[in-house]
Amino acid sequence: MLTQETIDLIKSTVPVLEVHGKEITTTFYQMMFDNHPELLNIFNHANQREGKQPTALANAVYAAAAHIDHLEDILPVVKQIGHKHRALNILPEHYPIVGENLLAAIQKVLGDAATPAILDAWAQAYSVIADAFIGVEAEMYREAEAAPGGWRGFRSFVVDRKIKESAVITSFYLKPQDGGAISEYLPGQYITVRVKPDDQNYTHIRHYSLSAAPGGDCYRISVKREGSVEGKSEGVVSTYLHDRINEGDILEISAPAGSFTLDMEKTMPLVLISGGVGLTPMVSMLETVLKEQPERKVTFIHAAVNGEVHAMKEHIKQLDASHPQLKSYVCYEKPAAGDVCDKTGFIDLSWLRETASLESDFYFCGPLPFMRAVHQALNDWGVPAERIHYEFFGPADTL
Repeated sequence: MLTQETIDLIKSTVPVLEVHGKEITTTFYQMMFDNHPELLNIFNHANQREGKQPTALANAVYAAAAHIDHLEDILPVVKQIGHKHRALNILPEHYPIVGENLLAAIQKVLGDAATPAILDAWAQAYSVIADAFIGVEAEMYREAEAAPGGWRGFRSFVVDRKIKESAVITSFYLKPQDGGAISEYLPGQYITVRVKPDDQNYTHIRHYSLSAAPGGDCYRISVKREGSVEGKSEGVVSTYLHDRINEGDILEISAPAGSFTLDMEKTMPLVLISGGVGLTPMVSMLETVLKEQPERKVTFIHAAVNGEVHAMKEHIKQLDASHPQLKSYVCYEKPAAGDVCDKTGFIDLSWLRETASLESDFYFCGPLPFMRAVHQALNDWGVPAERIHYEFFGPADTL
């Protein structure tokens, strides 16, 4: 337990973290990778370059400091991060490395303002926070391994099928190489892929949402090939999967994880809104609710630039035609010649009012600007916060 004096010292640093948090966490990652380059086998290099990971960590450190006297308030965030840590195979022995470098970064950035008392308070606080993460993740490892068909760490899967869904999205159907059973999962969860391209010095790990309803004999992920900037690929793993991985090849996979899941206890109308490759968890949710809750009304809204990059459109059309409780809509930002859609431009509140019921449970996923726009529209409409659910692809951000 932390003393009141320690809690007061930590809380006194909250304004400093608000100003210097990003600088501290950026410095932290630089120092940690210099001291422990082997950890580059775990962390997403692109998120480091783009500053997403330092920003996410800065927000998490700030939240921990602000709630240090009531850490139970941030338990949902701890569990959300814990899912990703378990999927990445983060282990208890990694936490002292993080703590040592985080304290060193605080001292380096704050200089004389980081007094011995403050550094000691943060060392104690970090120990408490790390123990919380380790405890939550230990239970997640046990559950993943004990589940029927479950496993710990990474397991080899064979690419059974590779299907092109659009100009930029390809689906991979994965079956375990050992021929054994596979873990069930909740609609909305993801699996984690670890690869080592020949031209890379380190392994690369990415989370990909499962894009089909649970209950089959394989996992399906639908991967968008990320573009390139000035000739340099921004999607090391997606490019590798699209260009180098074929049917019969082997991929290393960790067991399904994730806290963004469909609440099947509810029976109110359901609205699923996706942008681009954000449709992957939405399709899993859609297929599941049609199968498990055949009386529940569902509205499925998908936004894409145009028909060329719109994945699974025929599949959704077929589901719409065969399930009277489902209504699906398409919004194209810039329709190409021959494209047919329900709306041109962007999803907005006036159109949402026409296509969906306010008395619904709303789930959405897609690029960050898309998510911010949808979130704002739902807030302006007066949808209660408890009926708004979303997930970021990558480190957590703010809407």
